[in-house]
Amino acid sequence: MITYSDVRNDEEVKAIMYMAESQIEALGFTEHSVRHSSIVSKWAGEILEQIGADEHRVELARIAGFLHDIGNSVNREDHAQSGAILAYKILTRLGMEYKDAAEIMMAIGNHDENQGLPVSDITSALIIADKADVHKSRVRTNTTRMSVTNISQLNIHDRVNLAAEKSGVSVDKETREIILNIIIDTEKCPVMDYFEIYFKRMQLCRRAADFLGWKFVLIINDVRFL
Repeated sequence: MITYSDVRNDEEVKAIMYMAESQIEALGFTEHSVRHSSIVSKWAGEILEQIGADEHRVELARIAGFLHDIGNSVNREDHAQSGAILAYKILTRLGMEYKDAAEIMMAIGNHDENQGLPVSDITSALIIADKADVHKSRVRTNTTRMSVTNISQLNIHDRVNLAAEKSGVSVDKETREIILNIIIDTEKCPVMDYFEIYFKRMQLCRRAADFLGWKFVLIINDVRFL
């Protein structure tokens, strides 16, 4: 079986991910580098593992999580679809079975909230893991010492991420809940700003959890939503 480690260390993958991040940086978007991909990979695998998926499905989710944004090397527009096709070609070249490569292709092609839908367990785990990564380290501008007044001049995506002190995904087996827990510094950004840009993504996370037969819960500053 082709593993997450095989994919991560592949020279073609490294080159494409470098170009994807270069384009995202040039466009001025928040960070979508190996850092983001590694976190999404980890959380997607953990979600499936915690809800009882077998080791093979968990490994496929980890690979999908790592490769999910490689379509940004082509264009930000429709990056999920272009990334899905790129991933399939890379994985089959590495020797992955066609069915497994197609599973990952389908998951990547459905991870974006504009066109994606939870159509498998791997897709669902990837959606939740991807949308959960909100954190100040994703902001490119050197804003760590900005005053609140200066921060208010940033675009809303940068403000929300800069205000996010901590985010993480956990699974509560007793209540069958998949929980996204976020700590937001409300001096930097009101919670409503988060919902302005993430509401559609949270709706998709809820649908993803429903597909898995679980409930999605969002907690911001110890307040439960959804």
